[in-house]
Amino acid sequence: MKKTNHVFLILMLGSLTALGPFTIDMYLSAFPQMAHFFQTSVAQVSMTLSSYFVGLASGQLIYGVLMDRFGRKKPLYAGLIFYIIASIACALSPNIEILIFFRFLQGLGACAASVAAFAMVRDLFTPQESTKVLSLLILILGVSPLLAPTIGGFLAVHFSWSVIFFVLTGIAFTILLVISRFLPETHHGDKSHVLKPMPIIRNYLSIIKEPQFYAFALSGATAFAGLFAYLASSPTIFMEIFKVSEAAYGWIFAIIAMGIVGMSQFNVPLVKRFSSEKILIGAFLSLLTVSLVFCFCAYHGYYNLYSVIFTLFLFLACIGLSNPNSAALAMAPFGKKAGSAAALMGFLQMVLGALASLGVSLLKAQTLLPISILFVVLSTLALIILSLGMRQIKNKVEVSGDEDMGLAH
Repeated sequence: MKKTNHVFLILMLGSLTALGPFTIDMYLSAFPQMAHFFQTSVAQVSMTLSSYFVGLASGQLIYGVLMDRFGRKKPLYAGLIFYIIASIACALSPNIEILIFFRFLQGLGACAASVAAFAMVRDLFTPQESTKVLSLLILILGVSPLLAPTIGGFLAVHFSWSVIFFVLTGIAFTILLVISRFLPETHHGDKSHVLKPMPIIRNYLSIIKEPQFYAFALSGATAFAGLFAYLASSPTIFMEIFKVSEAAYGWIFAIIAMGIVGMSQFNVPLVKRFSSEKILIGAFLSLLTVSLVFCFCAYHGYYNLYSVIFTLFLFLACIGLSNPNSAALAMAPFGKKAGSAAALMGFLQMVLGALASLGVSLLKAQTLLPISILFVVLSTLALIILSLGMRQIKNKVEVSGDEDMGLAH
């Protein structure tokens, strides 16, 4: 593959992975305006975020099977068209309940993009290369939180919150046009995948039973839920607790997001010197340390706006380091089932993310302490799951006598 084509391919895959986060980040700064428009609270508006995550989770398992059966592109087209229709409906929603419903449908369409991108990475690259490519995708993904809140804040201030959803419609339509013309099909479908409930369930169970998958996918998803907890709580933290403006919120959000972007790129040279497993353990230990410090400072009141920004920057940096490694390790054992494995991994991320964001909504926190405690719980669980899972992998190696379990080094 020519270098130019290689770069363009990664850009196209990156646009697919960025669509979902862009849909999340662009409207966050408009939460207060939306609460005023719908005559409700910011906490109630944040339920639209939870419903979006539920939609993302629900669609993962559906698209995974469809992409293994019919190829990657046809289900991807269907998902993007569904997303476009739902986005228009969101913009025209007359009340918060209807918006919550259509955000669910929007998530249902958006998840096709991320499932296709991860499956295509597995189709095209080796596990070692996948880690590097995933880090590059996260770099592109990082453009979303750098730009989306600022763009969304501008649109909300100068137009209205509904215009944000029309802009998202245009973005999705542009992506659809580009990939239909330039993105190659990487898997032409496998007719042996039967679209019946029991075979589908057995297919997913066979993936779950693989120790390498549940060790890295579940621990990675638990840590990644910290990102969703941050996303759901950030409007409250900055616009409610610290009283910053919509424009300032966009800039703060962008600064913090540089943590996840920068560390994901630092991962590229890091995997050349250390195994992905060692990097992942280090990332989780760092995540727990940052969470504990944040919780301690929140409890004693040792914080201000700048210290909170710095702490959250470090928190997202740890997630930026852990995510590409956990994803590459979880996907490594699967070939033809890459679509299903990517979908199941995405399902875990979205379910835990939905629960984390729902937890933030239910807390209705007016201080940093409840949010910081949630960070500690998630980072602790991630480390425990990883430790138990790696012990299972080691036991399986010893029993089978097979020293190569497909782990990425």
